[in-house]
Amino acid sequence: MQTNQTDHLCRQSIVIGAGPVGLTAALALKNLGLEVAVLEGEPKDRQRPGSRAIYLHKATLGLIDEISPGLGYKLAENGVVWPVKRTLFRGKEVYVRNYGAPKTEGLPPFTSLPQVEAEKYLYEACIKAGIEFFYDKPVTDVKTSENGVEVYIGSDEVWKADYIIAADGGRSAVRQAIGVELEGPRTKDTFLVVDVIEDKENPLPLERIFHYQHPAMGGRNVMYVPFKGGWRVDLQLLDGDDPDEFSGKEGVQNWLPKVMDAKYADAITWVSTYTFHQAVSSSYTDENNRVLLAGEAAHLFAPFGARGLNSGVPDAIIAARGIRKAVDSGNLEEAKQAIADGANERRIAGLYNREGSNTALHHIQGSSSYMNRKKEVAASLSTIVPSIGRWLDEGPYGPRSGPPELTTKY
Repeated sequence: MQTNQTDHLCRQSIVIGAGPVGLTAALALKNLGLEVAVLEGEPKDRQRPGSRAIYLHKATLGLIDEISPGLGYKLAENGVVWPVKRTLFRGKEVYVRNYGAPKTEGLPPFTSLPQVEAEKYLYEACIKAGIEFFYDKPVTDVKTSENGVEVYIGSDEVWKADYIIAADGGRSAVRQAIGVELEGPRTKDTFLVVDVIEDKENPLPLERIFHYQHPAMGGRNVMYVPFKGGWRVDLQLLDGDDPDEFSGKEGVQNWLPKVMDAKYADAITWVSTYTFHQAVSSSYTDENNRVLLAGEAAHLFAPFGARGLNSGVPDAIIAARGIRKAVDSGNLEEAKQAIADGANERRIAGLYNREGSNTALHHIQGSSSYMNRKKEVAASLSTIVPSIGRWLDEGPYGPRSGPPELTTKY
């Protein structure tokens, strides 16, 4: 390929993708004293609809604060923490927990804010750190060797780097270019996610609510999650449902008043219909150990348990640590091993998270007669044995602990 290669297209490390995982990767690399540039395929002022990834765990906030002191707290302060969570089964409350007012010191257990807001603060931290961004740079190919990486932009532009972190999403051009495949099924279940703006003058109580088989929705599961400035409403469709009947603004306006105050039918800002991939990359690095995959470039999960972004952040940070170790190594074999170790660790996490989200899906899908009966019995006993109600509450999110092989909790 004929190129017009110039020195300014060479970097010690390059991040592909300027979403939250890519921004985290750039901050982590810079924090470790590495030269970094960020290449984003879309325009600088791109507008992406919807709240998207809204939930950041305390561990995630802590990791972000480590690579950019004060940023984890800024994200927490600008999001919301709901003090109450409630679970109902066919309209009957089976579990409630009130955490009370959040502590004034330290990071909260989580924060909930739209992804675009999180990206804004991450980007501001990147600019403050002196990180360079280059937009309208869609990747068309990536070639690696024992000496480094070439990133092809269009037909006549090539960037070179010692290492790259690919955070370019579920359709990752980098992952495809290095010959790595996503392994795992796509589920058949269809879900709707709806964003509505909160009524500031008469807001709803700040609570996360999950309905098993909402009685006003023909037994469909419904969940409400508050975030800064609004609410996300998730609706699980049943086998045989026509998604077009429930989606679109008109479709949502038909059913939303059955589960929320009717005023929110005029406050809809985003509607999306989706099914889930449950997939993990066959490898998180290339054959020459010059590329590391992070976030949705490496894995796609059902959102239950918020395992996407909250595993993408440690993906990015451990990738950066691996690159720092590789750069400091005494020889090529040590450098390759440093990258392989980071990639293997995060793939273990990816496989674990896929199993966790599989467990959550099995719990809520309604396709297992055994699980359905188990939930019915649990609901009937929840007032007598509160721990059973807690099982109903936590079941849709899967297991919460991580495998012992990991050096970083996620």
